[in-house]
Amino acid sequence: MTGPSPRLLWGLMAGGCAIAVASSFVMTDWLALDPCHLCIFQRLLFMVLAVLALGAALGAGHRGAGIFGRLIGALTLPVSATGIGVAGYQSWLQLQPPESVSCVAGAPGLIERWVEWLGQQAPALFMATGFCEDAGALILGLSLANWALLGFALCLGGGVLALVGGRAEGRFGREGVGD
Repeated sequence: MTGPSPRLLWGLMAGGCAIAVASSFVMTDWLALDPCHLCIFQRLLFMVLAVLALGAALGAGHRGAGIFGRLIGALTLPVSATGIGVAGYQSWLQLQPPESVSCVAGAPGLIERWVEWLGQQAPALFMATGFCEDAGALILGLSLANWALLGFALCLGGGVLALVGGRAEGRFGREGVGD
């Protein structure tokens, strides 16, 4: 018995990440949320994951492009892991007692500088106006950072599954091992 095809997994990941990005825009507007630097960076990571997963899905089914699709797909793993780290850090910040920690430091770090630059280029997409330690909206008891953490973890797991499945498919053919 074989699992889902790599092309399907990459397609689901691309669609899920695109939905996460679109949802972040809609919720920011509808719920009058103020996204922070970490929120914007997570939005950017989901955008990158959507593009990489789409590229992997398009390359997964073609014999000549299979290696190219796997290489693009492999890039989703460090991006997903970065997202897990960023969303995990923001989730940790939100669990701390109020006013005990802050993501605002004296000198902006690399993420803050990058998000500020992106915010100047495309304010509607990347303008950070909130604080990382504010949980904002809770959905089913989880903050948006918690949901992002779950999303990045699913992307990491799905990416590993698609890459392992793609290797098995390439080695044994489309029918599977026992056929």
